[in-house]
Amino acid sequence: MFSGIVESFATVISIEKDKENIDFTLSCPFTDELKIDQSIAHNGVCLTVVRLEDNTYTVTAMLETLRRTNLGLLKVGDKVNIERSMLMNGRLDGHIVQGHVDLTAQCTAIQDADGSTYFTFTYHEDPEMTQRGYFTVDKGSVTVNGVSLTVCRPTANSFQVAIIPYTKEHTNFCDIAIGSTVNIEFDILGKYIARLHELR
Repeated sequence: MFSGIVESFATVISIEKDKENIDFTLSCPFTDELKIDQSIAHNGVCLTVVRLEDNTYTVTAMLETLRRTNLGLLKVGDKVNIERSMLMNGRLDGHIVQGHVDLTAQCTAIQDADGSTYFTFTYHEDPEMTQRGYFTVDKGSVTVNGVSLTVCRPTANSFQVAIIPYTKEHTNFCDIAIGSTVNIEFDILGKYIARLHELR
């Protein structure tokens, strides 16, 4: 369980294919605090630390994860947003994030807002997924590359988020351009409400 408050960047050091899986080796400011079997969100994807070596750590992404997320697009040197799992004795500063990415979206517009920046993201609309709670609502929560954000101007297949300068500088939003592919996790509350409605 995560909150969507990104702790830091991790830098991709190496990428190795193992059959249908990919092993990503990364470095980050707190590598020396990590442990084997620990869960870390990478661009919003929950992955398990499988190896620690020479101030780097390695995680494995399976084929299903690669199909649903932007991890397969990563290259050596890329920056990844990372967050360790949430402590249950602290404040929930973002929202409840599972680390289970639902789909990818493309950045289709970037607009300066006199200090902040509006990013528009567009995704493939699937009516069946919409009925199951995979959608955004105005002022609701969404996770983009692991960052907990508030939705603006949602449509059936797009939404905007407003990024303050601090978030842009301290997450990989600084590298997002028109055409960039990002990971999206819709709010779990909407999925439960949709499921309850379906059962009734």
